[in-house]
Amino acid sequence: MTREPDLSPARLRHARFAIAAVFCVHGAVTGSFATRIPWIQEHAQLGAGTLGLALAFPALGAALAMPLAGRISHRYGARAALRGLLALWTLSLILPGLAPNLPALCCALLVYGATAGMSDVAMNALGVETENRLGRSVMSSLHGMWSVGALLGSAAGTAAAHAGADARLHHLIAAAALTAAGLLAVRGVLDLRGGREEPAPPRFARPPRTALLIGGVGFCAVFAEGASLDWSGVFLRDVLGTGAGPAAASTTAFALTMALARLAGDRVVDRFGAVRTVRAGGVLAVAGGLVVVGVRHPAAAMAGFAMIGLGIAVVVPLAFAAAARSGPAPAQAIAGVATITYTSGLIAPSAIGAVADASSLVASFGLVTLLACVLTAAAGVLRPEPVPGAGDPANRDEPAPIRP
Repeated sequence: MTREPDLSPARLRHARFAIAAVFCVHGAVTGSFATRIPWIQEHAQLGAGTLGLALAFPALGAALAMPLAGRISHRYGARAALRGLLALWTLSLILPGLAPNLPALCCALLVYGATAGMSDVAMNALGVETENRLGRSVMSSLHGMWSVGALLGSAAGTAAAHAGADARLHHLIAAAALTAAGLLAVRGVLDLRGGREEPAPPRFARPPRTALLIGGVGFCAVFAEGASLDWSGVFLRDVLGTGAGPAAASTTAFALTMALARLAGDRVVDRFGAVRTVRAGGVLAVAGGLVVVGVRHPAAAMAGFAMIGLGIAVVVPLAFAAAARSGPAPAQAIAGVATITYTSGLIAPSAIGAVADASSLVASFGLVTLLACVLTAAAGVLRPEPVPGAGDPANRDEPAPIRP
């Protein structure tokens, strides 16, 4: 893989800010879509069950398309591939609101998920390359910027919904603005191109075993994240008897905690290393889960959910970084990890609901606590053997030196 010859500190700083802006744009699309799901449900005349079926299609589209991202990047270069894939993702925001029925919505969400997954792999691969060049951790803050973008998109979508705006018009305007912002941001990212002697990666290939193990750690973190985001408010309302206000505040506070922890996480990773950071975070998440299931008080439960958020916040960024360094095909490894984490995010809400139906929500968060224990025990897989000639700042258990 050929690289840009200009390694000046100013160029690297610019590349870091550019890829951070890309992550923010990507998150804003997700936030914009999520707030208008009720409008889309009403427009397509769907019940709760059929809506749930439709909402499985983004994960399906992502899982099918993510392995293609590496081949596209190899053929067109990383910057050009990201430019095209990110634009397809931002423009796909228009599609779900146009769907008049369930089949059309499923097709729209399949495309929406496919473009989301491919652009996700491309931007994470460039994020890892930027981190390698800088010689210090930046993946946590990049994912923090994704969370910031999701919050901004959600805020704009909430305002549009409150004003009674048609989601088709809202998403058209949002897609145009985010496409322009994305194209502008991509201009500053690093550019990588496959050498002529390098064979093109396969269209579909099983990720390396190391990536599957890393994906398992990411699975535990995303399961805890999805369960807490979707069910913390329900837990406070149904188990602890709080009103709607505190229940909603718990969910919002959890999302903010995740974003802030990711933005600050790079300093912790640089100081203690990825493995120690994830183990300590896992212990914190376990403690938070025990507080949630063992202390029946609203304030304690909110504190417990915050502890879970703090504990798992940096796991997924570090999983992507470790996957990229686990073998000679970074995009393929990232795609494998991303597929596993997407799957976790898909099944977590329904799994929590199934356990709650069979037993109780307290038992459901007992499962979350158990997975946090697994995450803690398996943190060592985030320190794979380094790729020859590649930097490995985030996967050592000592501070990474800053390269000149």
